[in-house]
Amino acid sequence: MYIIGDIHGHYGRLIALLQNARLMGDDLSWAGGDSTLWFLGDFFDRGPDGIGVVNLVMRLQREAQAAGGRIEALVGNHELTLLSAHHFGQQASTGPGRTFLADWKRNGGIDQDLARLTDQHIEWLSNLPAMAKIDNRLLAHADALAYTRYGLSIVEVNDSFAAMMRSEDDKLWDEALEAFSEHEAFIDSREDGASRAQAFLRIFGAEQLIHGHTPISKVTRQPARSITGALVYANGLCVNVDGGIYQGGSGFVYEVPSLN
Repeated sequence: MYIIGDIHGHYGRLIALLQNARLMGDDLSWAGGDSTLWFLGDFFDRGPDGIGVVNLVMRLQREAQAAGGRIEALVGNHELTLLSAHHFGQQASTGPGRTFLADWKRNGGIDQDLARLTDQHIEWLSNLPAMAKIDNRLLAHADALAYTRYGLSIVEVNDSFAAMMRSEDDKLWDEALEAFSEHEAFIDSREDGASRAQAFLRIFGAEQLIHGHTPISKVTRQPARSITGALVYANGLCVNVDGGIYQGGSGFVYEVPSLN
């Protein structure tokens, strides 16, 4: 199983990552056979072509399925921010921009992504789950305890997010965007980070969390361009796969090892 973290609109970088991992051919078609590839959200913002990224992932998803493989994706906070800007525009929010549209733009929103957003994109994005469990590994976009506000099982969390994304209640969207402002809930430098990770994983019946959301460079205080692989922390309970592409990092494809 392969995992890619936050792409943030960097279409060319995504192509390079997939080709280097031999999951895409020179003709930009799926070359991964029966492999499984997960994206952990944040396709949009801070980079030039989020719509191009999503178009590519949607096409490869169909091609992978036809070849006996699998491509799946989770929803990240930048998907929610873009969709909220589309749905609510200049309606008041509690974010720093004071409207949903201004909040999205402050968070790196790219005008052409919103302009090119279609009903097909909205349908696909609105049906992305918030969490998944694969072989006792919990996949989630964010390193955040906030998921427990939405349920105490993966099914409950995903059902809550699905209901919110079908809702026209701007307060629910506002609350979700605020929840995703949390970062580094399990980091080693915070008191009891590993204990919190253990308790969080116990709730969702998993042994390890794999997430994006917080660039590894922010945690390690290294330049993003020096990040070449995942950060395993909290006594091995957590794996961060956000390579900081929007900060100038090259990113990476994380090949998930077997659990011991």
